[in-house]
Amino acid sequence: MNRLRRALAIALVVGAGAAAGFIAYRWQSPSGPRATPAAAAAPPSAPDSEDVRPTRPIPARLPDLTLPDLQGTPTPLSAFGGRPLIVNFWATWCAPCRHEIPLLRELRRRHRAEHLEVVGIALDFATAVRQYLKTMPIDYPLLIGEDGGASAAEQFGVETVLPFSVFADSHGGLVALKIGELHPEEAEFILSEIGRLDRGEVGMKEAQAAIEGRLRELAVKRATAQQNSP
Repeated sequence: MNRLRRALAIALVVGAGAAAGFIAYRWQSPSGPRATPAAAAAPPSAPDSEDVRPTRPIPARLPDLTLPDLQGTPTPLSAFGGRPLIVNFWATWCAPCRHEIPLLRELRRRHRAEHLEVVGIALDFATAVRQYLKTMPIDYPLLIGEDGGASAAEQFGVETVLPFSVFADSHGGLVALKIGELHPEEAEFILSEIGRLDRGEVGMKEAQAAIEGRLRELAVKRATAQQNSP
């Protein structure tokens, strides 16, 4: 219960993560040096990006973690391997998380031919998730954090912000991590690079560099549009 209470405290900084936009991090193996921000694109008025940086090294591969599904069945994340994967950390009480759900559903439908799977990890109680599903159907697999959700987030190097999404290729390599609300153009570009990776057209470092550059551009574009809006 203590872990879930700590997870609920994440809501206090959800707004910071959403405002700060995309933060690019350099990737390395868990035994390598701690990840440091490569760039942060955000409006001048946005909170300091250091508030939402990963607190641990970002792993090079999907962590070996197991959480229960809505029926209480322990489900390893590896059960969804062998295909491109989006792992989305969310909660029913998180407004940006709720706003992402239609996009995640659409991405899964649109990229069905590439066998894309989306897995939602709820830092929430199973009862709250079941209640929420009565008004917002979710057609992708859900795992329930409860006391284990905060630990699961920490295995990805994140413990202080929701939502965040992790993109993996079909071999389980972590390609990108997006802190804050995911935008359609960001997701589509990341998935296009994952497709190139899976086809052997680019290497991991090349794909990550392309993603970092493009998402920085998109974040600057959104920030500029916000500043110029009436």
